[in-house]
Amino acid sequence: MTEKDFIPSDYQDLRENGSVTWKAPSNIALVKYWGKKGNQIPANPSLSFTLDTSATTTTLSFSKKEDSKDFSFEVKLDGEAKPDFAPKIQTFFERVETYLPFLKSYHFDIDTSNSFPHSSGIASSASGMAALSLCLLDLEWQFSDMDVDHFDKKASFLARLGSGSACRSIKGCMVQWGSHKSMKESTDFFGVPYPYPVDAVFNTFQDTILLVHKGQKQVSSTVGHGLMHGHPFATQRFEQAHQHLDDLAPVLKAGDLDAFIAIVEREALTLHAMMMSSSPYFLLMKPGTLQIIEKIWAYRTEKRVPVCFTLDAGANVHMLYPEKCKVEVLQFIQDELVAHCENGQYICDQVGTGAVKIS
Repeated sequence: MTEKDFIPSDYQDLRENGSVTWKAPSNIALVKYWGKKGNQIPANPSLSFTLDTSATTTTLSFSKKEDSKDFSFEVKLDGEAKPDFAPKIQTFFERVETYLPFLKSYHFDIDTSNSFPHSSGIASSASGMAALSLCLLDLEWQFSDMDVDHFDKKASFLARLGSGSACRSIKGCMVQWGSHKSMKESTDFFGVPYPYPVDAVFNTFQDTILLVHKGQKQVSSTVGHGLMHGHPFATQRFEQAHQHLDDLAPVLKAGDLDAFIAIVEREALTLHAMMMSSSPYFLLMKPGTLQIIEKIWAYRTEKRVPVCFTLDAGANVHMLYPEKCKVEVLQFIQDELVAHCENGQYICDQVGTGAVKIS
């Protein structure tokens, strides 16, 4: 499919007013994307677990307006006005107007809430933009004949234009985004459910997020992506991501946890190696991040429990492990890792099945 496939024909019978609510999860990348081309196109493909309880719920209320010259909207987070969110929504609307040409015909009230703390290291831009995209597309869906498959692809396509990783928050349990020669279904335009066999052990994987640092990052992900342009190791990194996707296919099919752990941890550390070797260079890990990683390694070696870590562009640690290990891993967290978390906080989550509409 191309971008033109998401441009609708003329609308008829536009609704005067109403509201719609969608809940979209965040996701955690196993194979990371770092670096963008124009128009939110990833420099390399990625693969993620869709999360379950770490989600954004957004209610979109809409009312027809006479003046259709400009976008009109207000944004609230947990019932409180958030004018600082407006520039990002404005940019998003400008990017998607071609694909949702009714946008200027309405005033929108966007009321959103997260199930997780602000600045907790969970990708709120991913879940937030996914939820908003689903709400907007639902409005179009009510007066069009698109089928569910097209709806899901277009929702992912729109979400990508708001936040790249948001395109992986529409479906579950594993989603790939970005063109990859070994996967004919893959595309840079939207995320697709991982099409190859996956052992059942991965469908119930747990993700416990250790909140090492909840403050503002000194370098945003947007800036970090941009620093991959001209990065001395960018070409090798992009090649590595493609290779890791190939390597993961037999690993996921066989349920090979040792090989899975090796690839996932290598991906996490490579992501931060790119940050530390960019120009200008920067470091998002904190001392607690490194202490947790070392304790996970020691615990895994000593207890033979298949637990691993991954990192997003921040200091917090995502611990991934099979559901059958949950009791002992949570005890390990309480005994050894809570001391490295800000205010002793961590979040328990697991692999989920994707976004849902709230009646």
